[in-house]
Amino acid sequence: MMLRRAGLALLVGAVLMAPTGASAGPALIFEPYNGTVFYAEDPDAPWFPASLTKLMTLYVTFEALKAGTVTPDTQVICSQKATTQAPSKLGLPVGGSITLDVALKVLVVKSANDVAVMIAETVAGSEEAFIARMNEAAQHLGMTHTNYVNVNGLPDERQVTTARDLAKLARALIVEFPEHADLFSTIQIQVGKKIMRTHNGMLVSFPGADGMKTGFICDSGFNIVVSATREGRKLVAVVLGEQSLASRRDRATDLLENGFKRYFWKSLFGTSLDGLAIQASLSDVPTHLHDNVCGAARAAAKPGRKRTVGGRKGKATLSLDPEETVTAATKDAVNATTDAAAAVTKGAVNVTKKTLRKTITTSGAN
Repeated sequence: MMLRRAGLALLVGAVLMAPTGASAGPALIFEPYNGTVFYAEDPDAPWFPASLTKLMTLYVTFEALKAGTVTPDTQVICSQKATTQAPSKLGLPVGGSITLDVALKVLVVKSANDVAVMIAETVAGSEEAFIARMNEAAQHLGMTHTNYVNVNGLPDERQVTTARDLAKLARALIVEFPEHADLFSTIQIQVGKKIMRTHNGMLVSFPGADGMKTGFICDSGFNIVVSATREGRKLVAVVLGEQSLASRRDRATDLLENGFKRYFWKSLFGTSLDGLAIQASLSDVPTHLHDNVCGAARAAAKPGRKRTVGGRKGKATLSLDPEETVTAATKDAVNATTDAAAAVTKGAVNVTKKTLRKTITTSGAN
């Protein structure tokens, strides 16, 4: 009888936690300290991580910091290979440098692809050696459906993960490296005269949000791993494959709000990340959302035609990271980006003392 009641509670919980609208991709919400899953949808479907890859780049770097092989003051030097990375970028010249501490903040706030390569080369001697560490760490964490071939998440058919594996990584970052928690809630950073504001609009829009990372390529859609804390209770949501910034924000918000409302009984009846039943995917190949997410905008663009989108002029091309260089996959995405940027700017003006302490200013890149 008790088992029947527990099973009924899990079934009812799944119905209550399910998003109200149609969804494009996997989703999962869990409590990071005990690993209890509150809701999961297609947690084992293969997916392109995009810039969520940088969560593992951070994890491996945190390991190196703990081991003492690098320090926050270690100089991170820009190589020729780093300069060839696609946007989003910090844009240092070859030989330019910043400290590792600043580099990590730029990685989180700006999601800079060149800085990811710079960090990898500094920590492991080469990007290839660093990637090997990433895959070793993934296996150690039980991320059995994840494979890395680059350090920043730029498009590659071989770079795949799942919502469950990303949840395991997020949990490890929170539990193993609490000393770096403030890094994920950084709103902005200044390097020289350049001020960069966070891509994670939920740090502004969702009360209690305190991390972690966003990601986008055309094939993956709009991804996010977002954490939030209310009344001492912490939850993390993983959302993959949304078709706009707005729908990504709405789905993550829905999952977190429902999670906090039902925190007590879900913590009693939920299962663990490892205990969650393996759900067979319909395909071993990640879903390609290119035509749905970016196809319409690309088809509408006339070659060579100048257009202004999100405040920039240029040929009608699609950025690998529209949260940085906004060439719209949809009108919805443009409006959401503009609103998020305005909210961040307003937040910077009305900054609290707590936020001000998290705003990092450096003397500039050497």
